[in-house]
Amino acid sequence: MNYIVAVDKNWGIGKNNDLLFSLRGDMKFFKETTMGSTVVMGDRTLLSLPKSEPLKGRDNVVMTLDENFKPDGVTLCHSIEDLGKYLKEKNPEKVFVMGGATIYNLLYDYCEYAYITKVDAVGDADVFIKNLDTLDHWEMVEEGKTLEENGLKYRFCKYKNNQIKEM
Repeated sequence: MNYIVAVDKNWGIGKNNDLLFSLRGDMKFFKETTMGSTVVMGDRTLLSLPKSEPLKGRDNVVMTLDENFKPDGVTLCHSIEDLGKYLKEKNPEKVFVMGGATIYNLLYDYCEYAYITKVDAVGDADVFIKNLDTLDHWEMVEEGKTLEENGLKYRFCKYKNNQIKEM
């Protein structure tokens, strides 16, 4: 399993249940990377998507503790154990955690790779994820060139988890 996210300098990822930055290059990277894959998200992330609908061309899995939350077109999981059972038959290389912060922070140790878009700015975030640069068992294995869009500099980085937990 992997995760994919854009972060600011403080590893902030969002504000008011929305993304911090609107970068077409990052959106294109996200779409190309996750198309045809399984995406795992929390219920608030699903609700933040356009029309609160699942992403097209992907198997959408929503983690929620709310037993009354029953949106169309998604698979619901209510625990890490449920998620592990559902993902057992999936190719782990084609599974991407896509938010929000609670789900990232719950699942990052179960992920082998993290695809991080690092934005060289502070986005006034109200939600944050673990800073992989400060964790001994995560290491950056790829760092892309610096790109610029809308006055923002960013780069695509790939991290590897050297101590993956089993579900």
